Amino acid sequence: MTIVVDASVAVKWILPESGSSAAAALREQDSDLIAPSLVVAEIGNAIWKAVRHRALDQSDGLHGFEAALIWFQSLIPIEELHVRALALAIELRHPIYDCFYFALAERENALLATADEAMLAAARKAKIKVRRI
Repeated sequence: MTIVVDASVAVKWILPESGSSAAAALREQDSDLIAPSLVVAEIGNAIWKAVRHRALDQSDGLHGFEAALIWFQSLIPIEELHVRALALAIELRHPIYDCFYFALAERENALLATADEAMLAAARKAKIKVRRI
């Protein structure tokens, strides 16, 4: 099975927060974990915020960033998804950032894993297979 992992889930691999255990369990499944390449920037931004707010020190943040990316079997260039992502964003009236994940899940006929409630609702509206973490 292929699972598209949203940044809200991947960040839980690094930062201890609600849902971290469920997010970690995804890594233990016999599944290919993939994401659009945008996930790199989104994970990095979440770590930057945690370091800035002193929830994480810089060294742990840098190490966690590298570790999180290792769990992905594949990062798909957003240039492969941009047209469908924009079409979904317009159709759903939802930010294109999330729609890159939707476009990838749709293209790969994959499950989308997210911890973001707005993204969960939009994915359901788009008839994307989705699981809340």
